[in-house]
Amino acid sequence: MSSIAASIAIGRSYSDHRCFSRHSCWDEDEKGKKSKFSSTLIMGKHKNRRLSFSPRASSALATMRNSPHPHFHQEVLKAAREKFTEEISFQSKDKDISLAKALLYVSAEDEAFMAFNQEKDARSLQIERRDTSVKSNAQEYDSLEAMPLAGKSIREWLIELDTIAEEVKAELVSRDIGCHLVEVLEAVNLVLFKSRGFIRPPVLINPKNSYLHSVLSSGCGSAILLSIIYIEVCRRLHLTIVGSRVGEEFLIWPQSGNPEELFKVTSGHSLFGVVNGRCVDDPRSKASDLSSNSLSGLDIATNRDIIGIALANLIRLHWKRASRSNHGLMLMSPLRPVCDGNEKFSNIDGSNFPLVRPQDLRLAIMASERLLILQPHNWALRRDHGMMLYYSREYEAVVQELSICMAFAPEEEAGILEPFVEKLHLLRLESSWKSLGHKGNMRQWSKSLAFAWPLPLKKRREFWSHLLRLESSWKSLGHKGPLRVR
Repeated sequence: MSSIAASIAIGRSYSDHRCFSRHSCWDEDEKGKKSKFSSTLIMGKHKNRRLSFSPRASSALATMRNSPHPHFHQEVLKAAREKFTEEISFQSKDKDISLAKALLYVSAEDEAFMAFNQEKDARSLQIERRDTSVKSNAQEYDSLEAMPLAGKSIREWLIELDTIAEEVKAELVSRDIGCHLVEVLEAVNLVLFKSRGFIRPPVLINPKNSYLHSVLSSGCGSAILLSIIYIEVCRRLHLTIVGSRVGEEFLIWPQSGNPEELFKVTSGHSLFGVVNGRCVDDPRSKASDLSSNSLSGLDIATNRDIIGIALANLIRLHWKRASRSNHGLMLMSPLRPVCDGNEKFSNIDGSNFPLVRPQDLRLAIMASERLLILQPHNWALRRDHGMMLYYSREYEAVVQELSICMAFAPEEEAGILEPFVEKLHLLRLESSWKSLGHKGNMRQWSKSLAFAWPLPLKKRREFWSHLLRLESSWKSLGHKGPLRVR
């Protein structure tokens, strides 16, 4: 059996698998229900609609004004983020969240962003080579759901999951067997990993293997995405699959009030092994040591947790690709020299700024923005998000994110970030100073202003907060350029 040791979720309650009879399993028809996202019009009624997230969260849109189709790209990105936010809203119950819909909205937003970049490159090439004709592949669609993802719309990919579930039902009928739990799970495994040929690559390198539509299209996906597909298919069979993190893996199993049943060995393997494949037999995996007693002690992850795990994987993969030319570059690398009192200013300027791939970096930032919607009080995540913005040279946004982070972070971590944020203030001021054509000793003035006073940490925080408020008021009055203290 192929390994599914990856993902986790909570669907509808499942208390007794003996309720699965040949007829009662499949009678309910959900296709007639009206989809709550099927009528979203991008160029129509949502054109003037404001989103609930910060304007900074839409920083990927800032460069789109010169696009040949600016409104289309901008509205698709906004609509995808809005629909994602609505799907994972904390006002709705966790069990009502659709993993498939949320992750397809993630795919739509990222695909729209990459399509914009490709179109922008094509237009730039056409301008450079005026004597040649460069064909544009850009297309416009009247709604987010009409946008193709690997050749299918969001609705069609949801139907694809329905089709897989129907194939499982057909497999059970062809065997002339009932709906016993073990038989249902074996049929799911047969359809997914033999008939459909889904596989998990030994090393996850390609980010496409972490997007739901790509995995459904190619059959090759990360452990977390394969498990999400497993969960979604079983949900359509009215079978709840739950799971939890175990070491470096995520294991899934059918929800049951009797965990001992999961570990009973029949036909040479346990039900737990049927679902999780070879992982439970691998001595290198902590799953091999699990028993019914230890399983009951694991924390069951929620649907929001699963989405968070998928987004965290995207952040890691896109950052790895973004920093490929700087082997070993870590998000926290700029913080190390700043903490050295002997090198207060020589290590936080643009003279030797590490180069990163802008598209991959922006995709990592977008995934981080979504994860922050799920975990707004996670100070470590906000710190990482701020550092990615630093590599993108969005200094004003970095200052704001890291300042928020310091409010939640432990005192020791806040002490590390404090001098870095102070220097970013100076770097931002100097950038504004130079943008106005000034030359001279702005850096020396900034140094003396920030460090000549023997102020304690708390006082320095108050000073910089006050300076930020002054600058904000200054700009709100229509002034341009830096606020200067004489």
